[in-house]
Amino acid sequence: MFYQPKDGHGLPHNPFNALVAPRPIGWISTRGADGRSNLAPYSFFNAVAYVPPQVMFSSTGAKPDRENTKDSVSHIRETGVFCVNIVSYDLRDAMNASSAGLAREDSEFAHAGLAETPCRMIDCPRVAEAPANLECRMTRIVELAGEANIAVFGEVVGIHIRDDALTEGLFDAARVGLLSRLGYRDYAIVQSPFTLARPDDNR
Repeated sequence: MFYQPKDGHGLPHNPFNALVAPRPIGWISTRGADGRSNLAPYSFFNAVAYVPPQVMFSSTGAKPDRENTKDSVSHIRETGVFCVNIVSYDLRDAMNASSAGLAREDSEFAHAGLAETPCRMIDCPRVAEAPANLECRMTRIVELAGEANIAVFGEVVGIHIRDDALTEGLFDAARVGLLSRLGYRDYAIVQSPFTLARPDDNR
């Protein structure tokens, strides 16, 4: 089949998310200028540079109690910082619970039964149970085409890795059960990684 997105796809559900998959999950924690914390998962998330390390995530909706965006972006605009909490399989239910559309005064940490602990380099909470956390300073916010589509870029200024997530000095995605987002309501975990030598490895 072929379709132009502007004309619709004619399928039971939009296939776009399922085609661009798997996608890592950016579990973004923030704190607003009023001191309230927020935690929400974003499936439009990725690393974008090595040196300095940088990441991005996109928010694609709005809440009634926020101006054309969600709590995460509002907080980042106020404070300039955020934390990416890496999602493992054992945190799947908590991650899903944190996606609820709570009022701005309600805590997703409490709603999902998660421990909130301070970051070290920035004034922001992080998920204590996560296998890794990336503390980030926002570098730019980009308004994208479409209603309430906003991309946030940040430089990673601090990294936490749980000791049990390392195997012989390497972050072990399979051992952690790193969670990824597919399309529809589907997810996947890393279970069978393999290694490929690059063509220039022996040069």
